[in-house]
Amino acid sequence: MRIIRGTHKSRRIQAPKGLPVRPTTDVAKEGLFNIIENHFDIEELHCLDLFTGTGNITYELASRGALSVDSVDIDARCIKFVGETVEKMDFSSIRPIRSNVFVFLKRIKASYDLIFADPPYDLKEYDLIPELVFKGGLLKTGGWLIVEHPFNWESHKIQGFREHRKYGKVNFSIFQNPQA
Repeated sequence: MRIIRGTHKSRRIQAPKGLPVRPTTDVAKEGLFNIIENHFDIEELHCLDLFTGTGNITYELASRGALSVDSVDIDARCIKFVGETVEKMDFSSIRPIRSNVFVFLKRIKASYDLIFADPPYDLKEYDLIPELVFKGGLLKTGGWLIVEHPFNWESHKIQGFREHRKYGKVNFSIFQNPQA
């Protein structure tokens, strides 16, 4: 895994073996960030990375100057690794949070400009992610929720759906708050 752009451009990050993760590929990440940067100035964003895993998206956001990135994962090893990487790379804008994502989404009172979610592909509750984000008012006006998902998730049927992008086998659906 490597950071593509920003202050830590080309830095490689080696995650420990055995983490229960499926990091977003560099090609998909590059395509995704091209879309994000054409719509937002990342240096003005407060971000949330759900199911953060190795922190791949988190580091990219921080390297590109995001104001803050809350990184949430239930796995203690993932959060420990993100915390160690934050310290090693001096990323003061990143806050690793160990929590069940669904519990976190029900309790958090903050709002974000950009929320990224990369849940396990076998997760049954994909539809619950946008529902909880919108119901909780977690997305600022004009903000985006981006969900990485398997090809068969019918994201276009969910309120707030904006667009779908595909990079190889990686699928992203982008949502905007339907109330905004």
